[in-house]
Amino acid sequence: MNETMKAALSKVPEVTLTFWIIKIAATTLGETGGDTITMTWLHADKNAHNGGYLIGTAIFLAFLVGLVVWQTSAKKFHPFLYWATIVASTMFGTTMADFADRSLGIGYTGGSTLLFVCLLIVLGFWYRSEGTISVNTVATPKVEAFYWGAITFSQTLGTALGDWLADTGGLGYEGGALVFGAGLVVLAMLYYWTDVSRVFLFWAAFILTRPLGATVGDFLDKPVSHGGLDLSRPLASAVIAAFIVGCVLLLPQRAGHHPGQLKEAR
Repeated sequence: MNETMKAALSKVPEVTLTFWIIKIAATTLGETGGDTITMTWLHADKNAHNGGYLIGTAIFLAFLVGLVVWQTSAKKFHPFLYWATIVASTMFGTTMADFADRSLGIGYTGGSTLLFVCLLIVLGFWYRSEGTISVNTVATPKVEAFYWGAITFSQTLGTALGDWLADTGGLGYEGGALVFGAGLVVLAMLYYWTDVSRVFLFWAAFILTRPLGATVGDFLDKPVSHGGLDLSRPLASAVIAAFIVGCVLLLPQRAGHHPGQLKEAR
């Protein structure tokens, strides 16, 4: 592996238990933080066509683009920069999914289908360009753009899936969290006890952690009448953000290899 590839790969954290703990917290923050802007401050929950979801989406898209450019131009792995970009992608995913589901009027089924197609398109172009969607190809700005594009659409898809199951599946937020948590347990079992592609398992887990965080976030801040705890969205967001900062400061992280770098897709 040449020095350029080593430098690029060093910007991606090693996928360990710490990675997944922070990832789930980041997805929960994405839900409460996104809802703080669009629902608490812009009142989009009271009128889905008042422009609140669109404004929130535009705000977080601007932050996401700026952070992705910063992340791509960085010479080495910076934990706070990486996780700030992940959080920005989760907040954008929250507002974008809500905009597609509610403001555009295509519903949860239409929104989830549209986002799934977008994710497949990004992964398809990535595969066509590199012959794999394993993250060991994240060694150039072009491939890193594929990486962050796939992450952003997977976050948005996960939000739509979480809302779809919790709101229309009759399971509620707690039930939805249990379903997605069980799905992650199944993926963990496949990882440790089978030879299923690590590339597939990584992306499947990355997608599933998003609806888990979405349902947990909704459970924290939605009204009691809707099955939530009705906690303050800004307060819940601040507490989760502090937890993430604490994890980054206290739990060791190092640049390393994603699961896909250990075993190529079959």
